[in-house]
Amino acid sequence: MAAGDHPDKDTQGVDRRSFFKTGVLAGLGALTAASTLNRCDATASGRGPAPAQLFSVAPLKKVRIGMVGVGLQGTSHVRNFLGIPEAQITAVCDIRPERVAAAQKLITAAGHPEPRGYSRGSTDFLRLCDEEELDLVFTATPWEWHVPVCVAAMKSGKHAATEVPAAVTVDECWQLVETAEKHHKHCVMMENCCYDREELLILNLVRKGMLGEIINAEAGYLHDLRNVKFNNENEAVWRLPHSIKRDGNLYPTHGLGPVAQCMNVNRGDQFDYLVSMSSVSRGLNLYASRLYGAEDPRATQRYALGDVNTTLIRTVLGKTITLIHDTSTPRPYTRINRVQGTRGLAEKWPHRVYIEGKSEPHRWDDLADYYQEHDHPLWRELQQRAAGSGHGGMDFIECYRLIHCLLNGQPMDMDVYDAASWSCISELSERSVARRGRPMDVPDFTRGRWKNWPQLGIISA
Repeated sequence: MAAGDHPDKDTQGVDRRSFFKTGVLAGLGALTAASTLNRCDATASGRGPAPAQLFSVAPLKKVRIGMVGVGLQGTSHVRNFLGIPEAQITAVCDIRPERVAAAQKLITAAGHPEPRGYSRGSTDFLRLCDEEELDLVFTATPWEWHVPVCVAAMKSGKHAATEVPAAVTVDECWQLVETAEKHHKHCVMMENCCYDREELLILNLVRKGMLGEIINAEAGYLHDLRNVKFNNENEAVWRLPHSIKRDGNLYPTHGLGPVAQCMNVNRGDQFDYLVSMSSVSRGLNLYASRLYGAEDPRATQRYALGDVNTTLIRTVLGKTITLIHDTSTPRPYTRINRVQGTRGLAEKWPHRVYIEGKSEPHRWDDLADYYQEHDHPLWRELQQRAAGSGHGGMDFIECYRLIHCLLNGQPMDMDVYDAASWSCISELSERSVARRGRPMDVPDFTRGRWKNWPQLGIISA
């Protein structure tokens, strides 16, 4: 499975009917709702200032964790935390009791006390948050449950961490930001692609100034998920309904997160506005027709999601990003990850770099040639511990950094403002697509603090 994908995130047993009836999805795809439009356009109306400094809390001696959603991806994170001595999983929640039991067995087999189990339906995470003495609630559930779990965690005095994207709508993004600020809690989106080796190497080249001033980036999530959407299990249960109802960039953060860090978004620059358009929708109908027959309801279903969505983002300082979403066409996996500066550029797919005055004119260097001198410290120091963990090791590193920051009272590498800024692109792209590519302002969740917050440095383990 391609690195950076999450084919195994817990489905939480949400069927198609409950997907559309669930209250947390109110307004999903309803692009004409006046209240949502007004809030999307607002940047700071009625809100106080964000913190003057990057948020941190007092150091913890250990981190007690409640896991919500322990399907394949959630269980993978359980294994990551079992490799970090200061992380203790003391509660597990899933709609399926057998998954709770499997996670408990995995934890006790590693020599830890059995965590309490919660499996009384889709909202039993509320009982977990109310009853358990926890430092952190971690959710690996379908998209529409990320905000409800995180908000419940923070309101009950716990930090929150969520799989990607952090939210589906701009309204939900503001909810995460406001709840984190009100209750003084971390709310972290676990964007594992920010910890992939090549992305970190490129960030290191950027921080060393080797590419000059970064002025443009290209990124995306281009992954053939046709089989995943129609396999009637795991992600298919909830991902396909999104393709039926929504048209835009539905999964922006894998590609956007790493390049946003290179461009200092929220820490020296800020997304300003975007325009977005989608191609026609063909891939899912053709695939279903070939698989099930031309008259099958899955083949005749109208899918709103265009096969290829292209979103252009401009920052306040005039930098630009091209962001692509494609999960319905036959193709090899890529996140593109191209970062262009005034002295050169680097990219992951393919792995290559060109630096003016260092590379042979008009010829690429192999990105791997830069590892010996410029490999990121996180990979140098954690590579052996991360070996064998999910998505080539980056899943362990993201979990390690989350726990490390809590133990040491440090600001997170990615905070609630990043979670909101990167995730809100979904709804804004939908709105732009629906309005023939009309520009959409991106809310400033930092409310001007981006001008003074320091950039993400080159951190070590």
